[in-house]
Amino acid sequence: MGPVAYVIAILGCADGSGACQPVATVPTRYESKAACSAATGAALAANSDFDFPTLVAECRTTRAVPAAGGKEPRTARGVVTREG
Repeated sequence: MGPVAYVIAILGCADGSGACQPVATVPTRYESKAACSAATGAALAANSDFDFPTLVAECRTTRAVPAAGGKEPRTARGVVTREG
């Protein structure tokens, strides 16, 4: 396994944070979980135009260099939500 980076995934949720589905991934990569978490609020505000009652921004780990195969990155803790 190579170096790890973090990206912010925006999830749209139909009922709180139970049935969520990915709606966007912010292209910026962060070298630390802390830097990614600090940017989730701004990323959520900039990506709030999806038609879901709740949007969630979470940091996900990914390899620093995209891996072949298109596997979904694992989820890391650090979730920010917006309801309304």
